[in-house]
Amino acid sequence: MLRAWGPVGPARPRKGLRPRPTRDMADHSVALSLVRRRTRTVPERVSVMTDRRSAPAVRPEPFLLDLDQQRRQARELLRAARAGDPDARARLHRHWRRADRPAVLADALHVIARELGLASWPKLKAHIAALDAAGAAIAGAHPVADEAPGTVHLRCGSDIRDGLRLAGFTGDFLEVSDPICHGPVPEGDDIIGVRARFIARSYQSLPGLTVAAVTDKLTREAEGLAAAAGGTRPVVLWMEHDPYDQLILARCLAAFAAAGRCEGLQLILRDGFPGRARFIGLGQLPPPALRLLWAERRPVTRDMLGLGQAVWAALRRPDPRDLAAIAAGSTPVLPQMAPALRRYLAELPGLGDGLSLTERLTLEMIAEAPDAPPTAGRLFGRLMRETDPLPWLGDAMYLAILHQMTQAGDPAIRLIDAPDGDPYRATVALTDAGRAVLTGRRDALSLAPPPRQQGGVLIDPAARHWRWDRDAERVVEAGPAIS
Repeated sequence: MLRAWGPVGPARPRKGLRPRPTRDMADHSVALSLVRRRTRTVPERVSVMTDRRSAPAVRPEPFLLDLDQQRRQARELLRAARAGDPDARARLHRHWRRADRPAVLADALHVIARELGLASWPKLKAHIAALDAAGAAIAGAHPVADEAPGTVHLRCGSDIRDGLRLAGFTGDFLEVSDPICHGPVPEGDDIIGVRARFIARSYQSLPGLTVAAVTDKLTREAEGLAAAAGGTRPVVLWMEHDPYDQLILARCLAAFAAAGRCEGLQLILRDGFPGRARFIGLGQLPPPALRLLWAERRPVTRDMLGLGQAVWAALRRPDPRDLAAIAAGSTPVLPQMAPALRRYLAELPGLGDGLSLTERLTLEMIAEAPDAPPTAGRLFGRLMRETDPLPWLGDAMYLAILHQMTQAGDPAIRLIDAPDGDPYRATVALTDAGRAVLTGRRDALSLAPPPRQQGGVLIDPAARHWRWDRDAERVVEAGPAIS
């Protein structure tokens, strides 16, 4: 049976929307694990029913595919295109551009495969067959044959803990989930204290977040990582491609490098998975898909450890140029690292507008509906599904960003509380200052937002600070925005 290992304590769901309050919310480990918990789909409106523990047993699985269903959809697509339906014809044209003959069923099958993220219909058939075989193995209660005894499954959250157990894995589970992609990550020895104070202050939408409770959680997390790094048990790191996972991956690799360990480490790293929904993270995947990923694990190399050390050190420096230099490369040993770092650096103030990319996308989404301001939950859902080029936030993190935007001397947005006090149902409206920033008439840092820290970089609008040039993808030093 998969179980939590070492001093980490019981694993909790991660990467979803809102935690549903339950009796075990008194355990401080719950709230922190829920900082960036996502469900397998991101609804438009956040609801207490998105808690995995209270979700209905039967629900759509966008990453479990049925071959007959895909054939039916191909026939329907072809029929609609032949009838002149503009949407169907556009779908065909997007992936099939032959003008020398009318489209046939094979062409529609190809389009369906491409829309699901695979190169061809034969590849889709092979993928579905592999999923079916994995599901049959799970149904037959066959354990994963080549999982070494005593394996530790390390994950930056607990979103796949239950899925791994259901998929037939029997090793232990280690959660390392401090969201170091958000807020201060300083040099020096007090990183746990700094992080605990930031988390307890910023994620107030989550229950049980006292400084003492978060300090204890982070301490146990660090002890668990140190034990894994200093031991000899096989460790498999399960990660994806966004800044949340990639920065925690760098932290873990740095810990293994510092302990002088490279043997017995393996990595599973995904930036997509065939399905009917946008792939955001491993927590979306059902057990058969997790079982398939097991075959993709690869040894952690010394070059990977070296890159992890370099990223972890650069992340904590007050000057972001070293991190930007890594981001400017291709990081071939971990190809997903460089894009994740560029997305992370895009949370610095933009060179032309003073907005982080998340802030920019938020203002643009609000401006699309001036007569019907959206709720915080709807904004978060759209950010995850549509607008963010590399989604990395959890709902509590996003609420913290919205709250910080309201704390400026002249705020760009205002929050209108919902009658029931639910922060996710609060309406978010643009102010005149926000409209001025969007149209380029004002710089966001001239609105006098409070100072904030991104990694080791302090962003103080009253002092010299670093900005991100989105076009050139480089950091630029700028003078004070306010006197």
